[in-house]
Amino acid sequence: MSADGDTLLRHRPNSRGRGREVTVLRDVGDDAGDPELDDIRDDVSLELEEVNEVLAALIAEHAERRARDAEILTLRLGIRGDRPETLATIGARFDLARDRIRQVHTKAVGQLVRHAQLTGRRGGVFAERYPLGARDSQLLRTLLMETYATDTDIAAHELSYLKLRLAGHAAEDAKRVAGFVMQRILAWRKKTNARLTKLQPPPPTGELEPALAQVDWPSGASAPLPGESARIVDADDDGRGRFYLDKVGRDVAFDSGLEARLLRLLTASDAVQTFQETPSAVTYQLDGADRVAYPTVAARLTDGRVVLIDVQPLGHIGFHTNRARSAAARAYAHDKGWGWAIWTGSRLGVPDLLHRKVDATVESRLGELITTGPVYWHALREIRDLTALDLIALTLRHEWRWDRGPFTLSA
Repeated sequence: MSADGDTLLRHRPNSRGRGREVTVLRDVGDDAGDPELDDIRDDVSLELEEVNEVLAALIAEHAERRARDAEILTLRLGIRGDRPETLATIGARFDLARDRIRQVHTKAVGQLVRHAQLTGRRGGVFAERYPLGARDSQLLRTLLMETYATDTDIAAHELSYLKLRLAGHAAEDAKRVAGFVMQRILAWRKKTNARLTKLQPPPPTGELEPALAQVDWPSGASAPLPGESARIVDADDDGRGRFYLDKVGRDVAFDSGLEARLLRLLTASDAVQTFQETPSAVTYQLDGADRVAYPTVAARLTDGRVVLIDVQPLGHIGFHTNRARSAAARAYAHDKGWGWAIWTGSRLGVPDLLHRKVDATVESRLGELITTGPVYWHALREIRDLTALDLIALTLRHEWRWDRGPFTLSA
Protein backbone atom coordinates (compact mmCIF):
# COMPACT_ATOMS: atom_id res chain seq x y z
CA MET A 1 0.00 0.00 0.00
CA SER A 2 1.09 3.56 -0.63
CA ALA A 3 0.27 6.51 1.59
CA ASP A 4 -0.06 8.87 -1.35
CA GLY A 5 -2.61 9.01 -4.12
CA ASP A 6 -5.22 11.32 -5.56
CA THR A 7 -8.20 9.02 -5.94
CA LEU A 8 -10.68 7.39 -3.62
CA LEU A 9 -12.53 4.10 -3.87
CA ARG A 10 -16.30 3.83 -3.65
CA HIS A 11 -18.01 0.43 -3.74
CA ARG A 12 -21.27 -0.17 -5.52
CA PRO A 13 -23.10 -3.40 -6.27
CA ASN A 14 -23.45 -4.39 -9.89
CA SER A 15 -26.73 -3.87 -11.71
CA ARG A 16 -28.19 -6.99 -10.16
CA GLY A 17 -27.11 -6.16 -6.62
CA ARG A 18 -24.97 -9.26 -6.29
CA GLY A 19 -21.55 -10.62 -7.22
CA ARG A 20 -18.42 -8.54 -7.57
CA GLU A 21 -18.61 -4.84 -6.84
CA VAL A 22 -17.88 -2.02 -9.23
CA THR A 23 -14.99 0.26 -8.31
CA VAL A 24 -15.79 3.96 -8.69
CA LEU A 25 -12.93 6.45 -8.28
CA ARG A 26 -13.48 9.89 -6.81
CA ASP A 27 -11.12 12.78 -6.26
CA VAL A 28 -9.64 13.28 -2.82
CA GLY A 29 -10.31 16.68 -1.29
CA ASP A 30 -10.35 18.33 2.10
CA ASP A 31 -13.80 16.86 2.75
CA ALA A 32 -12.86 13.29 1.81
CA GLY A 33 -14.43 10.94 4.29
CA ASP A 34 -16.78 13.59 5.72
CA PRO A 35 -20.00 11.64 6.39
CA GLU A 36 -22.12 14.76 6.34
CA LEU A 37 -21.66 15.03 2.58
CA ASP A 38 -23.34 11.68 1.89
CA ASP A 39 -26.75 10.10 2.28
CA ILE A 40 -25.90 6.66 3.64
CA ARG A 41 -28.44 4.96 1.36
CA ASP A 42 -25.64 4.97 -1.23
CA ASP A 43 -23.52 2.74 1.02
CA VAL A 44 -26.18 0.20 2.02
CA SER A 45 -25.55 -3.02 0.10
CA LEU A 46 -25.66 -6.78 0.42
CA GLU A 47 -21.92 -6.76 -0.29
CA LEU A 48 -21.31 -4.75 2.88
CA GLU A 49 -23.60 -7.06 4.85
CA GLU A 50 -21.64 -10.04 3.53
CA VAL A 51 -18.53 -8.68 5.28
CA ASN A 52 -20.33 -9.03 8.61
CA GLU A 53 -21.65 -12.47 7.66
CA VAL A 54 -18.14 -13.77 7.02
CA LEU A 55 -16.85 -12.20 10.24
CA ALA A 56 -19.70 -13.90 12.11
CA ALA A 57 -18.74 -17.27 10.63
CA LEU A 58 -15.10 -16.82 11.64
CA ILE A 59 -16.09 -15.82 15.18
CA ALA A 60 -18.46 -18.80 15.41
CA GLU A 61 -15.53 -21.08 14.58
CA HIS A 62 -13.45 -19.30 17.23
CA ALA A 63 -16.26 -19.87 19.76
CA GLU A 64 -15.71 -23.61 19.46
CA ARG A 65 -12.23 -23.05 20.88
CA ARG A 66 -12.75 -20.04 23.18
CA ALA A 67 -16.40 -19.19 23.81
CA ARG A 68 -15.81 -16.21 26.13
CA ASP A 69 -13.31 -14.56 23.80
CA ALA A 70 -15.67 -15.03 20.85
CA GLU A 71 -18.48 -13.36 22.78
CA ILE A 72 -16.21 -10.41 23.57
CA LEU A 73 -15.41 -10.10 19.86
CA THR A 74 -19.11 -10.26 19.00
CA LEU A 75 -20.06 -7.54 21.47
CA ARG A 76 -17.15 -5.27 20.60
CA LEU A 77 -17.65 -5.50 16.83
CA GLY A 78 -21.46 -5.34 16.84
CA ILE A 79 -21.76 -8.60 14.91
CA ARG A 80 -25.39 -9.29 15.88
CA GLY A 81 -26.60 -5.89 14.70
CA ASP A 82 -26.44 -3.96 17.96
CA ARG A 83 -24.11 -0.99 18.15
CA PRO A 84 -20.60 -2.06 19.26
CA GLU A 85 -20.18 -1.93 23.01
CA THR A 86 -17.44 0.03 24.75
CA LEU A 87 -14.64 -1.81 26.51
CA ALA A 88 -15.95 -0.59 29.86
CA THR A 89 -19.45 -1.94 29.17
CA ILE A 90 -18.10 -5.32 28.11
CA GLY A 91 -15.85 -5.35 31.18
CA ALA A 92 -18.89 -4.86 33.41
CA ARG A 93 -20.54 -7.88 31.77
CA PHE A 94 -17.58 -10.13 32.52
CA ASP A 95 -16.43 -8.46 35.75
CA LEU A 96 -13.11 -7.56 34.13
CA ALA A 97 -11.22 -4.27 33.87
CA ARG A 98 -11.41 -2.34 30.61
CA ASP A 99 -7.72 -2.88 29.91
CA ARG A 100 -8.13 -6.62 30.44
CA ILE A 101 -10.99 -6.69 27.92
CA ARG A 102 -8.74 -4.86 25.47
CA GLN A 103 -6.02 -7.49 25.97
CA VAL A 104 -8.45 -10.37 25.47
CA HIS A 105 -9.90 -8.73 22.36
CA THR A 106 -6.48 -8.04 20.83
CA LYS A 107 -5.33 -11.61 21.44
CA ALA A 108 -8.56 -13.03 20.01
CA VAL A 109 -8.21 -10.93 16.85
CA GLY A 110 -4.70 -12.28 16.35
CA GLN A 111 -5.91 -15.86 16.79
CA LEU A 112 -8.79 -15.24 14.38
CA VAL A 113 -6.45 -13.90 11.70
CA ARG A 114 -3.96 -16.74 12.12
CA HIS A 115 -6.72 -19.35 11.89
CA ALA A 116 -8.08 -17.75 8.73
CA GLN A 117 -4.60 -17.67 7.20
CA LEU A 118 -3.89 -21.30 8.09
CA THR A 119 -7.19 -22.60 6.72
CA GLY A 120 -7.10 -20.34 3.67
CA ARG A 121 -10.86 -19.88 3.83
CA ARG A 122 -13.23 -16.92 3.89
CA GLY A 123 -10.70 -14.31 2.77
CA GLY A 124 -12.14 -13.63 -0.67
CA VAL A 125 -14.76 -11.07 0.32
CA PHE A 126 -12.11 -9.04 2.18
CA ALA A 127 -9.53 -9.29 -0.59
CA GLU A 128 -12.06 -7.95 -3.09
CA ARG A 129 -13.24 -5.11 -0.90
CA TYR A 130 -9.84 -4.07 0.52
CA PRO A 131 -7.41 -5.11 -2.26
CA LEU A 132 -3.70 -5.39 -1.59
CA GLY A 133 -2.87 -3.07 -4.48
CA ALA A 134 -5.03 -0.21 -3.20
CA ARG A 135 -3.57 3.05 -1.94
CA ASP A 136 -4.05 4.01 1.69
CA SER A 137 -6.43 6.77 0.60
CA GLN A 138 -8.61 4.27 -1.25
CA LEU A 139 -8.83 1.95 1.72
CA LEU A 140 -9.43 4.87 4.06
CA ARG A 141 -12.43 6.10 2.10
CA THR A 142 -13.98 2.64 1.97
CA LEU A 143 -13.51 2.00 5.69
CA LEU A 144 -14.77 5.44 6.69
CA MET A 145 -17.95 5.07 4.68
CA GLU A 146 -18.54 1.62 6.15
CA THR A 147 -18.04 3.01 9.65
CA TYR A 148 -20.56 5.80 9.14
CA ALA A 149 -23.11 3.64 7.29
CA THR A 150 -23.06 0.99 10.03
CA ASP A 151 -22.80 3.36 13.04
CA THR A 152 -19.71 1.53 14.34
CA ASP A 153 -17.45 4.46 15.26
CA ILE A 154 -16.77 3.02 18.72
CA ALA A 155 -15.05 -0.03 17.21
CA ALA A 156 -13.80 1.61 14.01
CA HIS A 157 -10.12 0.95 14.73
CA GLU A 158 -10.62 -2.72 15.59
CA LEU A 159 -12.96 -3.39 12.67
CA SER A 160 -10.70 -1.63 10.17
CA TYR A 161 -7.62 -3.50 11.37
CA LEU A 162 -9.37 -6.89 11.32
CA LYS A 163 -10.84 -6.40 7.84
CA LEU A 164 -7.47 -5.41 6.40
CA ARG A 165 -5.65 -8.31 8.05
CA LEU A 166 -8.22 -10.78 6.72
CA ALA A 167 -7.72 -9.25 3.28
CA GLY A 168 -4.04 -10.17 3.51
CA HIS A 169 -2.49 -6.81 4.44
CA ALA A 170 0.58 -6.88 6.67
CA ALA A 171 0.05 -6.04 10.34
CA GLU A 172 1.98 -2.76 10.16
CA ASP A 173 0.02 -1.63 7.09
CA ALA A 174 -3.30 -2.54 8.71
CA LYS A 175 -2.35 -0.65 11.87
CA ARG A 176 -1.39 2.42 9.87
CA VAL A 177 -4.62 2.60 7.88
CA ALA A 178 -6.76 1.80 10.94
CA GLY A 179 -4.97 4.67 12.67
CA PHE A 180 -5.84 6.95 9.75
CA VAL A 181 -9.49 5.95 10.14
CA MET A 182 -9.50 7.05 13.78
CA GLN A 183 -7.66 10.27 12.92
CA ARG A 184 -10.33 11.13 10.37
CA ILE A 185 -13.14 10.35 12.83
CA LEU A 186 -11.54 12.75 15.32
CA ALA A 187 -11.35 15.32 12.53
CA TRP A 188 -15.10 14.87 11.90
CA ARG A 189 -15.72 15.65 15.56
CA LYS A 190 -13.63 18.80 15.48
CA LYS A 191 -15.35 19.91 12.30
CA THR A 192 -18.80 19.23 13.74
CA ASN A 193 -17.87 21.02 16.95
CA ALA A 194 -16.73 24.05 14.98
CA ARG A 195 -20.02 24.16 13.11
CA LEU A 196 -22.05 23.77 16.28
CA THR A 197 -20.22 26.70 17.87
CA LYS A 198 -21.06 28.76 14.75
CA LEU A 199 -17.51 29.02 13.47
CA GLN A 200 -18.96 27.66 10.24
CA PRO A 201 -22.48 28.01 8.79
CA PRO A 202 -25.12 25.62 10.18
CA PRO A 203 -26.74 23.05 7.89
CA PRO A 204 -29.92 23.96 6.03
CA THR A 205 -32.80 23.65 8.50
CA GLY A 206 -34.80 21.70 5.93
CA GLU A 207 -32.59 18.64 6.35
CA LEU A 208 -34.53 17.61 9.46
CA GLU A 209 -37.95 18.07 7.89
CA PRO A 210 -38.21 14.59 6.28
CA ALA A 211 -37.67 12.95 9.67
CA LEU A 212 -40.12 15.24 11.47
CA ALA A 213 -42.71 14.59 8.76
CA GLN A 214 -42.52 10.86 9.54
CA VAL A 215 -43.00 11.11 13.31
CA ASP A 216 -45.51 8.60 14.70
CA TRP A 217 -47.65 10.79 16.97
CA PRO A 218 -50.01 9.47 19.67
CA SER A 219 -53.12 11.23 20.90
CA GLY A 220 -53.05 13.23 24.11
CA ALA A 221 -50.71 15.75 25.70
CA SER A 222 -46.95 15.26 25.95
CA ALA A 223 -45.27 14.59 29.28
CA PRO A 224 -42.51 17.08 30.19
CA LEU A 225 -39.05 16.70 28.70
CA PRO A 226 -36.61 15.12 31.22
CA GLY A 227 -33.92 17.41 32.56
CA GLU A 228 -31.05 14.93 32.56
CA SER A 229 -29.72 11.85 30.82
CA ALA A 230 -30.85 8.42 32.01
CA ARG A 231 -27.46 6.95 31.14
CA ILE A 232 -24.28 7.34 33.14
CA VAL A 233 -21.59 8.35 30.68
CA ASP A 234 -17.98 7.40 31.25
CA ALA A 235 -16.28 10.45 29.74
CA ASP A 236 -12.96 8.61 29.59
CA ASP A 237 -14.36 5.62 27.72
CA ASP A 238 -13.20 4.82 24.22
CA GLY A 239 -14.86 6.16 21.12
CA ARG A 240 -17.07 8.79 22.74
CA GLY A 241 -17.22 12.41 21.60
CA ARG A 242 -18.46 15.48 23.44
CA PHE A 243 -19.17 19.10 22.57
CA TYR A 244 -20.87 22.19 23.99
CA LEU A 245 -24.22 23.13 22.45
CA ASP A 246 -25.67 26.61 22.84
CA LYS A 247 -29.25 25.42 22.36
CA VAL A 248 -29.12 23.35 25.56
CA GLY A 249 -26.35 25.30 27.30
CA ARG A 250 -24.13 22.36 28.26
CA ASP A 251 -21.82 19.62 27.03
CA VAL A 252 -23.49 16.79 25.13
CA ALA A 253 -21.92 13.35 24.62
CA PHE A 254 -22.32 11.26 21.48
CA ASP A 255 -21.10 7.85 20.37
CA SER A 256 -20.97 8.10 16.59
CA GLY A 257 -20.93 10.27 13.52
CA LEU A 258 -24.62 9.58 12.97
CA GLU A 259 -25.48 10.81 16.46
CA ALA A 260 -23.32 13.90 16.00
CA ARG A 261 -25.07 14.59 12.70
CA LEU A 262 -28.52 14.38 14.31
CA LEU A 263 -27.46 16.66 17.18
CA ARG A 264 -26.22 19.18 14.67
CA LEU A 265 -29.53 19.10 12.80
CA LEU A 266 -31.52 19.50 16.02
CA THR A 267 -29.33 22.42 17.06
CA ALA A 268 -29.79 24.19 13.73
CA SER A 269 -33.53 23.52 13.36
CA ASP A 270 -35.98 26.35 14.00
CA ALA A 271 -38.64 23.71 14.71
CA VAL A 272 -36.76 22.42 17.79
CA GLN A 273 -36.87 24.40 21.02
CA THR A 274 -34.56 22.18 23.08
CA PHE A 275 -33.63 18.53 23.57
CA GLN A 276 -32.24 15.99 26.02
CA GLU A 277 -29.91 13.19 24.95
CA THR A 278 -30.57 9.61 26.19
CA PRO A 279 -33.59 10.81 28.20
CA SER A 280 -34.94 7.40 29.15
CA ALA A 281 -33.95 3.84 29.99
CA VAL A 282 -36.41 1.56 28.20
CA THR A 283 -36.56 -2.01 29.52
CA TYR A 284 -37.77 -4.85 27.31
CA GLN A 285 -37.16 -8.50 26.52
CA LEU A 286 -35.43 -9.97 23.50
CA ASP A 287 -35.94 -13.71 23.09
CA GLY A 288 -36.49 -14.08 26.83
CA ALA A 289 -33.48 -12.01 27.91
CA ASP A 290 -33.85 -8.69 29.72
CA ARG A 291 -32.50 -5.72 27.77
CA VAL A 292 -32.22 -1.97 28.32
CA ALA A 293 -32.28 0.59 25.51
CA TYR A 294 -31.33 4.25 25.69
CA PRO A 295 -33.02 6.05 22.77
CA THR A 296 -30.76 8.76 21.41
CA VAL A 297 -32.64 11.98 22.12
CA ALA A 298 -35.99 13.53 23.06
CA ALA A 299 -36.69 16.90 21.43
CA ARG A 300 -39.32 19.46 22.40
CA LEU A 301 -40.64 21.23 19.35
CA THR A 302 -41.69 24.85 19.24
CA ASP A 303 -45.36 23.78 19.30
CA GLY A 304 -44.80 22.11 22.70
CA ARG A 305 -44.90 18.50 21.53
CA VAL A 306 -42.06 16.10 22.37
CA VAL A 307 -40.64 13.46 20.04
CA LEU A 308 -38.36 10.58 21.02
CA ILE A 309 -35.79 9.89 18.28
CA ASP A 310 -33.47 6.91 18.06
CA VAL A 311 -30.49 6.70 15.71
CA GLN A 312 -30.44 3.46 13.74
CA PRO A 313 -28.48 3.26 10.48
CA LEU A 314 -30.61 2.66 7.41
CA GLY A 315 -29.08 -0.73 6.67
CA HIS A 316 -29.82 -2.01 10.18
CA ILE A 317 -33.46 -1.10 10.79
CA GLY A 318 -34.69 -4.48 9.58
CA PHE A 319 -32.68 -6.52 12.11
CA HIS A 320 -34.76 -8.37 14.70
CA THR A 321 -32.74 -6.92 17.58
CA ASN A 322 -33.38 -3.35 16.41
CA ARG A 323 -37.05 -3.92 15.64
CA ALA A 324 -37.59 -5.26 19.17
CA ARG A 325 -35.78 -2.24 20.57
CA SER A 326 -37.87 0.10 18.41
CA ALA A 327 -41.17 -1.51 19.42
CA ALA A 328 -40.33 -1.06 23.10
CA ALA A 329 -39.18 2.54 22.64
CA ARG A 330 -42.25 3.42 20.58
CA ALA A 331 -44.58 2.02 23.26
CA TYR A 332 -42.66 3.94 25.93
CA ALA A 333 -42.88 7.18 23.95
CA HIS A 334 -46.59 6.86 23.27
CA ASP A 335 -47.29 6.11 26.94
CA LYS A 336 -45.76 9.52 27.71
CA GLY A 337 -47.66 11.24 24.92
CA TRP A 338 -44.46 11.65 22.88
CA GLY A 339 -44.03 11.08 19.20
CA TRP A 340 -41.66 8.38 17.97
CA ALA A 341 -39.20 8.42 15.08
CA ILE A 342 -36.13 6.56 13.85
CA TRP A 343 -33.40 8.66 12.24
CA THR A 344 -31.57 6.51 9.71
CA GLY A 345 -28.84 8.86 8.48
CA SER A 346 -30.77 9.09 5.22
CA ARG A 347 -33.76 10.90 3.85
CA LEU A 348 -35.29 7.44 3.61
CA GLY A 349 -37.16 6.42 6.74
CA VAL A 350 -39.25 3.46 7.86
CA PRO A 351 -42.47 4.75 6.18
CA ASP A 352 -40.59 5.14 2.88
CA LEU A 353 -39.34 1.57 3.03
CA LEU A 354 -42.75 0.19 3.95
CA HIS A 355 -44.07 1.68 0.71
CA ARG A 356 -41.02 0.88 -1.41
CA LYS A 357 -41.84 -0.80 -4.72
CA VAL A 358 -40.05 -4.16 -5.01
CA ASP A 359 -39.93 -6.32 -8.12
CA ALA A 360 -42.83 -8.79 -7.85
CA THR A 361 -40.67 -11.72 -8.97
CA VAL A 362 -38.10 -10.99 -6.26
CA GLU A 363 -40.77 -10.67 -3.58
CA SER A 364 -42.47 -13.88 -4.70
CA ARG A 365 -39.22 -15.87 -4.77
CA LEU A 366 -38.16 -14.74 -1.31
CA GLY A 367 -41.63 -15.41 0.06
CA GLU A 368 -41.55 -18.96 -1.33
CA LEU A 369 -38.21 -19.65 0.33
CA ILE A 370 -39.44 -18.43 3.70
CA THR A 371 -42.51 -20.68 3.61
CA THR A 372 -40.20 -23.73 3.51
CA GLY A 373 -38.17 -22.66 6.55
CA PRO A 374 -35.42 -20.20 7.49
CA VAL A 375 -33.51 -18.63 4.62
CA TYR A 376 -29.73 -18.64 5.00
CA TRP A 377 -27.18 -16.34 3.42
CA HIS A 378 -26.13 -18.58 0.52
CA ALA A 379 -29.76 -19.01 -0.57
CA LEU A 380 -30.49 -15.30 -0.27
CA ARG A 381 -27.56 -14.41 -2.52
CA GLU A 382 -28.96 -16.64 -5.25
CA ILE A 383 -32.00 -14.38 -5.68
CA ARG A 384 -31.34 -12.29 -8.75
CA ASP A 385 -31.97 -8.53 -8.65
CA LEU A 386 -32.45 -8.45 -4.86
CA THR A 387 -30.94 -5.34 -3.24
CA ALA A 388 -30.32 -4.55 0.41
CA LEU A 389 -33.05 -1.89 0.46
CA ASP A 390 -35.49 -4.39 -1.07
CA LEU A 391 -34.64 -6.91 1.64
CA ILE A 392 -35.17 -4.32 4.38
CA ALA A 393 -38.46 -3.19 2.84
CA LEU A 394 -39.82 -6.73 2.55
CA THR A 395 -38.72 -7.61 6.08
CA LEU A 396 -40.56 -4.61 7.51
CA ARG A 397 -43.63 -5.06 5.31
CA HIS A 398 -44.13 -8.77 6.02
CA GLU A 399 -42.80 -8.59 9.60
CA TRP A 400 -40.25 -11.28 8.91
CA ARG A 401 -37.51 -11.99 11.40
CA TRP A 402 -34.01 -11.01 10.24
CA ASP A 403 -31.31 -12.30 12.57
CA ARG A 404 -27.73 -11.27 11.98
CA GLY A 405 -24.44 -12.97 12.76
CA PRO A 406 -25.14 -15.52 11.33
CA PHE A 407 -27.86 -14.42 8.91
CA THR A 408 -31.25 -16.12 9.00
CA LEU A 409 -34.56 -14.83 7.66
CA SER A 410 -37.76 -16.46 8.86
CA ALA A 411 -41.49 -15.85 9.05
